[in-house]
Amino acid sequence: MSAYDDRDGKIWMDGKLVEWRDANVHLLTHAMHYASSVFEGERCYNGKIFKGVEHSERLRKSAEMLDFEIPYSVEEIEAAKYAMLEANGWTDAYVRAVAWRGAGEDMGVSARRNPVRLAVAGWEWGNYYGDAKMKGAKLDIAKWKRPSPETIPVHAKAAGLYMICTMSKHAAEAKGCSDALFMDYRGYVAEATGANIFFVKNGEVHTPLADCFLNGITRRTVIGLLKEKGINVIERHIEPSELEGFEQCWLTGTAAEVTPVGQIGDYTFEVGAMAKDMVETYEKLVRS
Repeated sequence: MSAYDDRDGKIWMDGKLVEWRDANVHLLTHAMHYASSVFEGERCYNGKIFKGVEHSERLRKSAEMLDFEIPYSVEEIEAAKYAMLEANGWTDAYVRAVAWRGAGEDMGVSARRNPVRLAVAGWEWGNYYGDAKMKGAKLDIAKWKRPSPETIPVHAKAAGLYMICTMSKHAAEAKGCSDALFMDYRGYVAEATGANIFFVKNGEVHTPLADCFLNGITRRTVIGLLKEKGINVIERHIEPSELEGFEQCWLTGTAAEVTPVGQIGDYTFEVGAMAKDMVETYEKLVRS
């Protein structure tokens, strides 16, 4: 694939479709300097974006948490997504909506007079973790921690929150891993760099309480699927020492979908029946 700034196709930008290579912003865009940007990652299956409205609602809420308002309604954002998909001839694709404070009269920390902009792009994307769905992803343990809700708007899907994710994923890849697992500011197990995490023990599922990181839409979907199957799901604080006692593990996220984990640091997990069943169940749901 060519670089992401050098492709054929259309991107929806500020109310209209533009040529891919023309979807540019000015060097003095506020978001580039001060991270005043929020985004969503979504997948379109068979011509339908999975839980698209929920993603658009979250995009607007994330912007509000960063003290700006997106000048488009949920309905208008949905229409923009489908216009972009139709213009590119895609029925199965990854969809990226992003809103940010642009270049304007202000170029300091404050940016109240600057315009808020919105764009929707997409691309065709396979498995986020490659062949990990068959053999299980390998995770490093990040040196960084998920911050306290008192320090940053942890429940926003905001670009600035991913700074430590990029650094942690780079460190993980250098060790031959697919991703990294974060602990939170208290030392509890939190999440991966772009996905939530689940564990299995004695037929029950344990997942970290989402009190200082994003409560993912895929996370909530998978919890619902598990409960429909009569499986007990326990949302709680998980100590790192407990990793040794878990039997299975998987990640969830729009990009990750449901991906089994085979190893975290020195701890290993079986790619077992429940993990495989959740991969299949989620796949059937999103394509139904």
